[in-house]
Amino acid sequence: MNKDISLQAVAMGLITAFVGWASSFTVVLQGLLGVGATHAQAASGLFAASLAMGLAGILTSLSNRQPISVAWSTPGAALLATSGAVEGGFAGAVGAFVVCALLIIAAGYWERLGRWVAAIPASLANAMLAGVLLGLCLAPVKAVAQLPLQGLAIVVTWAVVARLKRILAVPAAVAVTLAVIVSTGSGSAAPATLWAPPEFVMPVFNLAGLVGIALPLFVVTMASQNIPGFAVLKVYGYSPPAGPLFRLTGFFSLLGTPFGGHAVNLSAITAAMCAGPDAHPDPARRYWAAAACGAGYVAFAFLAPAASAFVAASPPVLVQAVAGLALLGALGGALQGAMQEAGEREAALVAFLVTASGVSFYGVSGAFWGLVAGGAMRALARWRKA
Repeated sequence: MNKDISLQAVAMGLITAFVGWASSFTVVLQGLLGVGATHAQAASGLFAASLAMGLAGILTSLSNRQPISVAWSTPGAALLATSGAVEGGFAGAVGAFVVCALLIIAAGYWERLGRWVAAIPASLANAMLAGVLLGLCLAPVKAVAQLPLQGLAIVVTWAVVARLKRILAVPAAVAVTLAVIVSTGSGSAAPATLWAPPEFVMPVFNLAGLVGIALPLFVVTMASQNIPGFAVLKVYGYSPPAGPLFRLTGFFSLLGTPFGGHAVNLSAITAAMCAGPDAHPDPARRYWAAAACGAGYVAFAFLAPAASAFVAASPPVLVQAVAGLALLGALGGALQGAMQEAGEREAALVAFLVTASGVSFYGVSGAFWGLVAGGAMRALARWRKA
């Protein structure tokens, strides 16, 4: 038995898996449903993404002996939830997932591509992300307005638990949502629907999917997950090579795409749980926390059909409310990053408003046009100065 294994690290890894999965699976399901997936296809995509990030996390943490956590792209899923169906339906979205995975792999082989993404002004990238997240983050307010008792029960639970143990706030809100559904008889899942084999989807490639989903999903995944993920690792003294990790996460993303998985990447939100001293006092032994987290994600993958049945049985606004609560922290961070530079606030505000408007031109979602509009305003401001 490996002497580096410790019960403390394994326990922290399993807690991280529970928090990460329970806090964001509703966002992933909403994203897949938003681009045209059926509930069965959304369950398949959730299964594929869970399995991909679990296996990738086990492999990369054990091979590098560093606590490198892998997660699905939660901001990317939020982007999908606001993008709407593209030409070709869900098959067109899957084609965009394939292109996004190939771009992540390319970033691992071609450093310049990664540098181009990093060169996107942080204010514009954050503004686009904030615009993507805004719609879902308004859902808790809408839930309270439409279903006051149920909505308040979810929001109050989240707020109270957040004051006591923030990482458990969203899982607690999910538990209350499930209790509300069961107690009110809003819906029920037949036992046969609690497990179903993954569904293969033949990708369809078109320009609308490439520009409207693939490129924004790639930018959001790299700028909001992979790059911050490296920053978290550096804070705790780890410096894994970027190229191989991009290639690995891109490869596992690609494996999940035919079954509806959208993208996996370095963890940015829960990375600190595995990389920090709570995982183990000895930094050299913390990698077992990330490996245990990956194993937890693999186990949770088999809950995907039951999770999809839970979402199908729920009033949509309640599920969206839970997803919105899970993204409030990300929205706050994105808004802060967007407005941090005084000289770029106007351009960032334009990018935010265009993205949040949800407008679509030529079948291309607002996230792309928000980045274009913000970039144009930034270029105009710099030209005026010159």
